[in-house]
Amino acid sequence: MLPWLAAAGAFVVSLDSMMNIAFPAIAMGFAVPPETIQWVIICYTGVYAITAFAGGAVADLVGHLRVFRVGVALMAVALLAGGVAPSFGGLLAARIVQGLAGGLIYGTAPGIVTLAAAPDQRGRALGFLNAAMALALALGPLAAGVLVETVGWRAVFHTRVPLAAVVFACSLAVRSPRAAGGAPRLVGLADLLRPPVPVACALAFLANAAIFAIWLLVPFYLIERRGFGAALGGAIFMLTPLGTTLAALIAGRLADRIGAAAPLIVGLTLETAGLAMLAGSDVATPTLVVAAALFTAGFGLGVFQVPMMTMVMNAFPAALQGAAGGLTFLTRTLGLVSGVAALAALFAARREAAGFDAAFSAALLLATVIVGAAALLALLRLRRLGPRQPGL
Repeated sequence: MLPWLAAAGAFVVSLDSMMNIAFPAIAMGFAVPPETIQWVIICYTGVYAITAFAGGAVADLVGHLRVFRVGVALMAVALLAGGVAPSFGGLLAARIVQGLAGGLIYGTAPGIVTLAAAPDQRGRALGFLNAAMALALALGPLAAGVLVETVGWRAVFHTRVPLAAVVFACSLAVRSPRAAGGAPRLVGLADLLRPPVPVACALAFLANAAIFAIWLLVPFYLIERRGFGAALGGAIFMLTPLGTTLAALIAGRLADRIGAAAPLIVGLTLETAGLAMLAGSDVATPTLVVAAALFTAGFGLGVFQVPMMTMVMNAFPAALQGAAGGLTFLTRTLGLVSGVAALAALFAARREAAGFDAAFSAALLLATVIVGAAALLALLRLRRLGPRQPGL
């Protein structure tokens, strides 16, 4: 029951992928330029990045399920507020509360899952969790496309409120997982420096900074530049998280069987290839090529993400699984925030000087370079690790 509950909570949080297809409609509704939409992302992801780590660390002391419940309840409130926001500033305020809620859920879900699994099956357990998250990322754009075209962008908030309420109700029927052995304690600096945690976290930062070139810019490319409707654009866009969903289940099993290092390196390489294909796309690029690029980049991220989480979670003792899970979300989310800020700034500057196509290509090229550097770093630092890395 616990793994399903954690996955359900993370699923609700990850349904925020609905926002991306709604970005053009939100920008039009509040009369703001596309690059200003970055604050809708930053106010949310920036808050949950910090909250995920803090929430996970606190959960190690007071109980993972308690913190999880608070996060789910706050999520319902924030989604309701976002759907009725009267101004762009009001929407950003709701996103801050939503980020706080999302961080508490993301920060506790990995610990709930790993504490319920045997040590040699953590990869599969985390693969299941990541698959649930990626499935939500895949379904979100498709559902949002239909909602935006038929009801309006506010529905992307309101439709998630009942889901959060159901998860909260289910959380009341289960008991909190407990760490096997060891008194509860707060995470320390020495724990964060356990090998290979710093390298794995750096790779997560870079991989997620790069992938957000897709989440930020591709909706505008598909809907405004290619002329697809919101529903069709959402269907094409969902290929990225769909690829991540399929890869997560495979990568979890691989991490348990052969270790985390090899799948991690392969994943980064595939993500690089997908982003490189998108960097060369314009209005005349065949839709099938764009679709293949989106799927490849998402599949690569999925192959990378689960081994990375397994590597970090295995480096921490059972009493610190909350902090370990929160750390993985902190680093990957800081990557998202940094990627959004850098890519939005580059896109805005190039669009003003050379137009949309040149700006889109420049941003995707930068993303390709970033994740390519991550793949090289992983190859140099992690390729010698066996099935069980140092620090276990």
